[in-house]
Amino acid sequence: MQAVQHLYRDHEEFPYISPDRNIEKWLEGVQLSTEKIVPKRNMIRTKEGLLPGHIILLWRVSHGNYTVGHSITKYFEYDYGIDGHDIDWLVEEGYVRILTPKESLIYVTSPILKQFLKETNIKGFSKMKKEELIEAVREIYTEEELELKFDQRGYILTSKGEEALKNNQAIIDKHPKKAGY
Repeated sequence: MQAVQHLYRDHEEFPYISPDRNIEKWLEGVQLSTEKIVPKRNMIRTKEGLLPGHIILLWRVSHGNYTVGHSITKYFEYDYGIDGHDIDWLVEEGYVRILTPKESLIYVTSPILKQFLKETNIKGFSKMKKEELIEAVREIYTEEELELKFDQRGYILTSKGEEALKNNQAIIDKHPKKAGY
């Protein structure tokens, strides 16, 4: 671990390193230039007290397809020096909230929504579009009932999260973009 501390000696903050990371193999890769260290700029906190990786997490949430249990990519650790599970911390700090069951129906497939309606003996849903199915399920079921029917939940930015994102557009602009983002 001393070699890792030496690599990051000039960083403002020490990056997160997963206890599962094979440090020896990673250090070998750094020596061979096949692996890289977290850039210094990614370990400088914003005026809100967030790291650039947190801003990228907020940006990902803003696209509306980030859900609880979403596969956390290693680039948060390797490129941004944060634990991708910091999404939980962003929820605790009020930057993000978890959608309710009714709000999360957008992640449920049409066949499952139809099954929910079939269970209530509702007729005429077979030709409904997904938006209509969602609305019908929302009208029939309570939040508590839906809580028991499925567990996939999405995330959404709060106004605090939206403000942090707006204030840190430069971080997003530097982030490599993939198709669809």
